[in-house]
Amino acid sequence: MKKSGDFKNNDNLVIGRNAVLELLKSSREIENVLIANGEREGSVKSIIALCREKKIVIKDVDRRKLDSMCGGANHQGVAANVSAHEYSTVDEILEFANKKGEAPFLIICDEIEDSHNLGAIIRTAEACGVHGIIIPKRRSVGLNFAVSKTSCGALEYMRVARVSNLAQTIEELKKKNIWIYAADMDGQRWDKTDFSGGAALVVGNEGRGVGRLIKEKCDVTVSLPMLGKVNSLNASVAAGIIMYEIARQRLG
Repeated sequence: MKKSGDFKNNDNLVIGRNAVLELLKSSREIENVLIANGEREGSVKSIIALCREKKIVIKDVDRRKLDSMCGGANHQGVAANVSAHEYSTVDEILEFANKKGEAPFLIICDEIEDSHNLGAIIRTAEACGVHGIIIPKRRSVGLNFAVSKTSCGALEYMRVARVSNLAQTIEELKKKNIWIYAADMDGQRWDKTDFSGGAALVVGNEGRGVGRLIKEKCDVTVSLPMLGKVNSLNASVAAGIIMYEIARQRLG
């Protein structure tokens, strides 16, 4: 029988109040902290305070869902998702491109929520010479173990930055002469688009696509032809096609 506060080895899940408290005090990357609805007493107050201090996302969840996630172990109403890999900063990504003597080539994921999609994007990005990937802190999957597994090792070589404000980050990139391309409906043909120079490709949410605010910040919208009955592609598939077009143009 597990003692309270023990770690539960469920991919990236750490459970129990004491275990999560110690995790928060460490330097380990944390995706988010899950707290059962109604749990706000005792050491949970300290957990919430540390999360706010470190700007870690707190998610209120139904206790039955938490029970299921923890496999019936004693979670005491608290669990945390840890990262499978350390994050970089946007500046570190740009410096990496600069050291290689190459114009920045970035992927911006706008609320990608499926781990397998993000893992597949990372895998293709690494093969295409992408310098780094940017994801938002909220409403997005992070670097969990499913992402790592799906990337088939590519995550070890890919710099991923997690930012609080995606729109603001895009504005800062534009000031550095990086053009922002949204992969979305009703844009110009991907194979007729000039991707020369610094380029950042925005890949949207699996269901909603690129958000309105983010799309308004982009310089160009590029689209793939849809010749069949369906009107959209899997996010990682669409991203892969456009990434290889950018890579092809860079190869000359």
